[in-house]
Amino acid sequence: MNKRNIGILIVLFMFVCGSVYGQGAKSLVINEVLTSNTDGFQDDYGQHSPWIEIFNTSFATVDIRSCYLTNDKRVLNPNLSVEERVSMMYPIPKGDMQTKIHPRQHLLFWADNLPQRGTFHLNFTLDPTQENWIGLYDSNGTTLLDQITIPVLAPNASFALKEDGKRFPFEGKNFAEASMNDLKAMWEVKDGSNGKYVTPSTNNVTLDKNEKIDKFRRLDSSGIGMAIMAMTVVFSGLLLLYISFRIVGGIGLKLAKRNAMKAHGITDKKEAKEKAIGAESGEVFAAIAMALHEYQDNVHDIEDTILTINKVKRNYSPWSSKIYTLRQDPKR
Repeated sequence: MNKRNIGILIVLFMFVCGSVYGQGAKSLVINEVLTSNTDGFQDDYGQHSPWIEIFNTSFATVDIRSCYLTNDKRVLNPNLSVEERVSMMYPIPKGDMQTKIHPRQHLLFWADNLPQRGTFHLNFTLDPTQENWIGLYDSNGTTLLDQITIPVLAPNASFALKEDGKRFPFEGKNFAEASMNDLKAMWEVKDGSNGKYVTPSTNNVTLDKNEKIDKFRRLDSSGIGMAIMAMTVVFSGLLLLYISFRIVGGIGLKLAKRNAMKAHGITDKKEAKEKAIGAESGEVFAAIAMALHEYQDNVHDIEDTILTINKVKRNYSPWSSKIYTLRQDPKR
């Protein structure tokens, strides 16, 4: 392979990898935000800090490393250079295995303005007394992956998507076309009332009961309906298996008889029936199969053809004598 072909392969490989990574980053969304944390979820230092939850909407693992989080709305200015825009953001560090977000899972970032504490501690904080704009950018710092304006919230209340990762319910609209009002339509305030619980690092929809099970328990409290349904399914399956085996067995038998008639040079079915062509018993087939098995696996018996006869002379050998059954002669 010459250098030109090697160069082409390297370029294609980098293009594919970049496309896959870019596609993965597009599946990241801001899922839930809490701006005032007084006695809620604690960080790894035991502190109550505001937090931002990111959700991976895809069914593949996505690494959020090198992406950017910011609350500085000045980055939306199109006249800014990339360097100026990036300087206003928090770059998510590389080299941390925990930046990988598994399919349909969450990752939490603490807005405590203490980035020295680790990868998931941002270089900005959120103001609970006013609206907070939050933006998520790709690794280039140029593409806005997601944004949302958080309203003023009560202490320990969060602003979250009504359904994890679902932010575009409007037909024919993508993220670039969706207005801030469209985005807010899919969000709700979660303060613990009416089952709207704050859910850091877990699903936004908390199910504390199973409606189907409750309905089944109400309609069939004794379980008789379930038993009848289960038995019906089992016996229906067995009946279908019986019919299938009968059909397959019949087809196999007809094919065997046809092949047997062909092997014996007989074309008349009546003559074949009289001579019992193709009507061998199951024992015959079993014996043939066993013989083939022993032959192919080399497990048949190999007998010794040498027969040795030695003459043994005993002067006294009554049939009831017990001395011939002793393993060792008694000492005299």
